[in-house]
Amino acid sequence: MIVIDPGHNGMNWAFPEEINQIVDIGTGTKACNTTGTTSYEGYAEPDFTWAVAQLVVERLEALGATVTLTRPDNDGWGPCITERAAIGNEFGRDAVVSIHADGGPDDGRGFHVIYPKVLPGYTDDIAAESQRLAEALHASYLDTGMPVADYRSGDGYSVRDDLGGLTLSDSPVVFLEAGNMRHATDIALLQDPTFQEKIADAIVAALVEFLGAA
Repeated sequence: MIVIDPGHNGMNWAFPEEINQIVDIGTGTKACNTTGTTSYEGYAEPDFTWAVAQLVVERLEALGATVTLTRPDNDGWGPCITERAAIGNEFGRDAVVSIHADGGPDDGRGFHVIYPKVLPGYTDDIAAESQRLAEALHASYLDTGMPVADYRSGDGYSVRDDLGGLTLSDSPVVFLEAGNMRHATDIALLQDPTFQEKIADAIVAALVEFLGAA
C-alpha cells in the first residue's frame, strides 16, 4: 500500500486561520499547513503537486498497486501535516511520497530529495528504509534531465528533523522537491505536461525499484 501526498492544497490561501493553527510534530510545533510556493507568473505549487499526483496514481494503479492520496481534490484546505502523516501511517505501509516544488533563489536550479533524520522514538525504525527510498528516487529523477539543486549542499539530498510528514511517519517516507519554481528554466519544465509525465515516471520507477528490492 502506497500513499501519495500532493503538497499543500489549492484553497489553503483562503483559510489562514485554519492552516496557521499550531500542531505538534514531535520535535516541536509547526503550522498546520502552508499555501506553498507560487511562481512569478502565478503558477501555484498545489496545482503542480495535484497534477503530478494524478499521473503517479494512474501509473501505480495500472501496475496493480493500492494507492491512497492524502487529499481528495485541489479545491479545499489542508489536511494538516499531522493528519497527512496519520493517513500515511494507516494506508502507506509500504511507502509514502510527498510531492513538492521549491521556492529557491532566482538563480538556483534543480531538485532535491528529503528524508528523515534518525530520531529515537520517532523515525529510528524507518530512517534507513526512507534513505533507501530517497536514493532510488534521486537516481530515477536524474533521468528527467532536471539537475540536482545547485543552491543547496548535499548533492540533491536533505536530511530533516523539522517536517511533520517525516517525524511522525511510521512508514518509509520521502519528500520530493521537484525543481525551483522561482527559476525560469525550472518553472517552464514544471508547468509542462510532458515534463510532468517524466516526473511521474521517475516517482513510479523509484517505487518499483524500492519495493522490488524490499
